Amino acid sequence: MNQSSPYESAKELLEEASDRLRIEDWIREALMMTHRELHVTFPIEMDDGSIKIFNGYRVQHNHMRGPFKGGIRYHWDVNLDEVRALATWMTIKCAVVDIPLGGGKGGVVCNPKDMSEKELERMTRGFVRRIAPVIGSSIDIPAPDVYTNAKVMRWIVEEYNKCFGKKDLAVVTGKPLDMGGSEGREEATALGGLYVLKQVIKEGFVKGVDTLKDKRVVVQGFGNVGGIFARLAFEEGAKVIAVSDSKGAIVNNEGLDIPKVIQHKKKNGCVGDCSGSTNATNEQILELDCDILVPAALENAITTENVRMIKAGMVLELGNGSVSANADKRLSKKGIIVIPDVLANAGGVTVSYFEWKQNLAKKHWSKEEVYNKLERIMKRNTSLVLDTAKKNKVTVRLGAYIVAVSRIAEKAKIELKSSHYQCFEKLL
Repeated sequence: MNQSSPYESAKELLEEASDRLRIEDWIREALMMTHRELHVTFPIEMDDGSIKIFNGYRVQHNHMRGPFKGGIRYHWDVNLDEVRALATWMTIKCAVVDIPLGGGKGGVVCNPKDMSEKELERMTRGFVRRIAPVIGSSIDIPAPDVYTNAKVMRWIVEEYNKCFGKKDLAVVTGKPLDMGGSEGREEATALGGLYVLKQVIKEGFVKGVDTLKDKRVVVQGFGNVGGIFARLAFEEGAKVIAVSDSKGAIVNNEGLDIPKVIQHKKKNGCVGDCSGSTNATNEQILELDCDILVPAALENAITTENVRMIKAGMVLELGNGSVSANADKRLSKKGIIVIPDVLANAGGVTVSYFEWKQNLAKKHWSKEEVYNKLERIMKRNTSLVLDTAKKNKVTVRLGAYIVAVSRIAEKAKIELKSSHYQCFEKLL
């Protein structure tokens, strides 16, 4: 069966949420479209002296609640449809956790694994020169995503400020601490996911699960999100029985020693062949019998092709679009709860918002302050989403979209007539 494109799937959920809320046509129509789509090309000199043309994108989906916000990814599969979907999800994600930002996303088509650091820097700066007119601390604030990091954000800040002859640290988030980065940013997505999971468990939303202790957990993806989540779950007493990265997976039905796996990956570059475990594939671990399955890699890990093999009690979708729309519905029919990406991984954008606020106010919060604020936001909005799903007798994913669309619509009506909205339009 053919899968819907990520962007079409996102629009279908927006339509369904809008129908239930009886949203005005003009708001519905605005949500169905992107505000701006920028496709750029730019030449970069490679280390061998050759010149290569790169393609990049920046999509700005919606700014009814505030400036656009969303990461920039470097990946060989980056395409416009994917970036549109990710920008749309960012609009929903920001509204779900009730932060005053809209959705944006960007990316460059490349294979960063085959590029030197100097080539990556030249490519980043070239991309920034193309998108500089449409980003900024009051317009669109990028952040790290797949295969980008704090170092890349430093290059973006430097090049953006060079373009305009000013010093604006708030133009991106996810920066190094010495450049205005926030404490806790590295752990934010995984930690936010843990807060969401604990609140779901506390509210008795998953049958037979009342604590994380000794629960069997599978984590697909062992990068900055999945690896940190696996460590946090291990520290909570969960039995992490399988993890994976792009090169393969490992399994131990009695539970992996996650600190040991982390050290093994640092030394060898992958989780495979770690002592005390058996090698497996990414696909195989998705089908393991477990209490909590955590897809934390790229899109479409769980689709209609493998959904019938999923045996988890619940799915915590830490990766963007890891569960396809059709698979989500089938999991629900099987009685498997899915905590969707727009809630589960919103800790990252929440702490990005904290960083932006700190930069604008020229302040620096402690890690404890960041964690406390993050916990309150994630738990409060998780409760609201779960309550909305129960009241409407819908999936948690649709419950999250109902919460988000309601908040966007409320703000849109106010901002349409305000001078702030009109001024913001002039900036764009």
